[in-house]
Amino acid sequence: MTMCFIIGIAVVLYIGYRIYQHFFPTPDIDPRGKYVLISGCDTGFGHGLAIELDKQGFNVFAGVYLQDNIISLQNQLSSNATVFQLDITNQDDIDAAFELVNGKTKVLHALVNNAGIIDGHFIDWTSIETMRKVMDVNYFGHVAMTKKFLPLLIAKRDSRVINVCSAAGFLAVAGMSSYSASKYALESFSDCLRREMFHWGLKVSIIEPGFMRTPLIERLVKPYPEFLTSLSNDVQERWGEEYLKGWHDKMEQNQLTKLADDPLKVVQVIQNAVMNSKPFIRYRPGMQSPLIFLPISILPAWIADSILRKLM
Repeated sequence: MTMCFIIGIAVVLYIGYRIYQHFFPTPDIDPRGKYVLISGCDTGFGHGLAIELDKQGFNVFAGVYLQDNIISLQNQLSSNATVFQLDITNQDDIDAAFELVNGKTKVLHALVNNAGIIDGHFIDWTSIETMRKVMDVNYFGHVAMTKKFLPLLIAKRDSRVINVCSAAGFLAVAGMSSYSASKYALESFSDCLRREMFHWGLKVSIIEPGFMRTPLIERLVKPYPEFLTSLSNDVQERWGEEYLKGWHDKMEQNQLTKLADDPLKVVQVIQNAVMNSKPFIRYRPGMQSPLIFLPISILPAWIADSILRKLM
């Protein structure tokens, strides 16, 4: 009874706090003269964020993976923005990006670690090479970028690092082991960074969306022939075509991906993390992350397992 009372009070206080934040938001900073570096600006969140921050008056450094995307994005930005090729798994690219940024400013207001990929299926179906590739991009690439640009970030107080994680970083579901492992790693790295750099005044925000309508989600389920050829012969024999085809068909009809949310909601919360004088530690944009995945993540494991089997 006492525990229920404490939980009830905590819920009421939390709701009251969020209502207060809604009606009395903290002010935004002045973007003039401030520099922001964003990775993964080819499409999706990074692309939209680069455009929005440029409109607000920030000096944007937008890293794109494909050389062909430089001109198309540059045409959408002002002359204050710089678009350049960046592979965050390539140390030479990271070093070149540092020289580019350091040549224009000695102070970086924000680093947005946004680049990411999704690949792999069940653990038994996914090669070690694929798991390493996902971890290299989604985790080690962001670690390398953060360590490289940390001197420019702590040159002033109230700079910030924004790491685009995922609800998969606090709730692991079947079929997404490589992606989820990389996001769990980035979550823990973010928490350590925030606690270690507190005395330098560095703010660290973590973005935890659910499924969003981006090119990343569109590539989540490959055509069945392509999916089948990605599996080794022994995996196909072990699991059987009937199971593999049934799993693939169900993934194509998965309601969570079909009801994926508007990616603009993610762009908006990243923008808030960049601009607000007191950014949140965690943002959970959309409906799925705060209302579905977060409640499931705090349930007893056996109950969460049962729910996830039905959802996925």
